[in-house]
Amino acid sequence: MADRYGTDILSANPHAARKIRSTEVPLELGMVVEDAQTGYVGAVVRVEYGRMDLEDRHGRTRGFPVGPGYLIDGRPVILTEPRTLPSGPKGPARTASGSVAVPGARAKVALASRIYVEGRHDAELVEQVWGDDLRIEGVVVEYLGGIDDLAPIVAEFQPGPGRRLGVLVDHLVTGSKETRIAETVRRGPGGAHTLIVGHPYVDIWQAVKPARLGIRAWPDIPRNVEWKHGICAALGWPHASQADIAGAWQRIRGRVRDWTDLEPELIGRVEELIDFVTQPAAQSD
Repeated sequence: MADRYGTDILSANPHAARKIRSTEVPLELGMVVEDAQTGYVGAVVRVEYGRMDLEDRHGRTRGFPVGPGYLIDGRPVILTEPRTLPSGPKGPARTASGSVAVPGARAKVALASRIYVEGRHDAELVEQVWGDDLRIEGVVVEYLGGIDDLAPIVAEFQPGPGRRLGVLVDHLVTGSKETRIAETVRRGPGGAHTLIVGHPYVDIWQAVKPARLGIRAWPDIPRNVEWKHGICAALGWPHASQADIAGAWQRIRGRVRDWTDLEPELIGRVEELIDFVTQPAAQSD
């Protein structure tokens, strides 16, 4: 009589969960791909620098990184560079900010000039995306813990020729407290050697494109609700403690792959600050 279970009943357990594994698939122009995170579907029209452009049926194009997290005909895949690279010279490697990478470059001695940002989260995001550029330029980024005392902080720094100060401010919009503080600094000592720029968002969290979190837009939070707690509550995330808020930020920051995952209003301001504090005049005036 045949053994209906075989020699090892665990080797063919019919109740074991079947895990579908992603397979590696080399990219090809014209291949139709779905981004599993956002549901965006498009044909591959360009591949370079570790990124690809997908064009949807309406002719709109979006960029994505080459790698895992995609579906082809409903199957999970890990997209890899084409086996035969497109004709033409291979472009240089890029940093997370989109600038040309300098392999083996060593960090410069820090400049006397500085960039200040409001909080720890701002500093972490700037480092994540622009860190390579900052180290090559010798720029140090420090966080303030808020800008209510910005005027005396700038006065203590004593900006001047060869010692410029750039400041990135949250919610720098007409009529805001932040705008009034910035104007006070501009009119004060060292104002000529201080550049204060900002983005319109309540918090740096909003500078991350909402699509990276699988949402259409950041929720609107009433003014009487602490913004970060309100955001976590609206998204169904834990928010009872500061540890919960820190965890939410790590979740958000973990979705940022490079500069293309950030809003232009932040990208332009950070680039402006880096240019300001690294201008030759900052060292030779």
